[in-house]
Amino acid sequence: MYTEEIEYTVDGESFTGYLAYDDSIDGKRPAILLVHEWWGLNDFTREEAERLAAEGFTAFALDMYGTNVGADNPGDAAALMNKTLQTEGAPLKRFQAALDLINAHETVEAGQIAAQGYCFGGAVALTMARLGLPLKGVVSFHGALQTDVKIKPGDLKAQIQVYTGGDDDMIPAEDVANFVKEMQGAGVRFDVISYPGAKHGFTNPAATARGEKFGIPLKYDEAAANDAYEGAVAFYDKIFGE
Repeated sequence: MYTEEIEYTVDGESFTGYLAYDDSIDGKRPAILLVHEWWGLNDFTREEAERLAAEGFTAFALDMYGTNVGADNPGDAAALMNKTLQTEGAPLKRFQAALDLINAHETVEAGQIAAQGYCFGGAVALTMARLGLPLKGVVSFHGALQTDVKIKPGDLKAQIQVYTGGDDDMIPAEDVANFVKEMQGAGVRFDVISYPGAKHGFTNPAATARGEKFGIPLKYDEAAANDAYEGAVAFYDKIFGE
């Protein structure tokens, strides 16, 4: 397994992503861009990149906040997320920079890119698909589903998979229903998988402790997390094999 931190710049600011791939595999392969939770790029996202690298992909965990910028509490995390979302053009520019970087990497089959995001990152990945970026697929784990981006049939080229918690206080059933209606109206190939009883952050083993520490409705669900991961890998194998 080869791993490397890669520093790059966006509008003169420094960002540092995490690259992982199996260097025993010859030739080029598809790539997965990972977009972190509102906490920032941390060990969880890096470990997820390594898991995908072990599946035979090149994985790049991008940085939405800046080099060495992250949060260890909900107040700071919300501030970082909101600053990013409210800075005009920032989410697109930061995602595009990482997409360009990985698309040009020596191990990557150009144009064979998918994006995978968690919570805040899931919302970012879905927004990038809505904007028509050249992604083969997008996977959202407990990501926000509503957006101000208005899409029309033909705008969204990527296939979509959404994994959501059936008891997620932050992603209510109404949002899921509206998302389904939006995707159907846009003529998108998509799946929504809802796990009964699963809370927000169900893929992250640190979610339960964080939820208890800060009094917020987060909880890890091992069964849902494993099923969602296996579903995502099967999805990637399918879309990249088409």
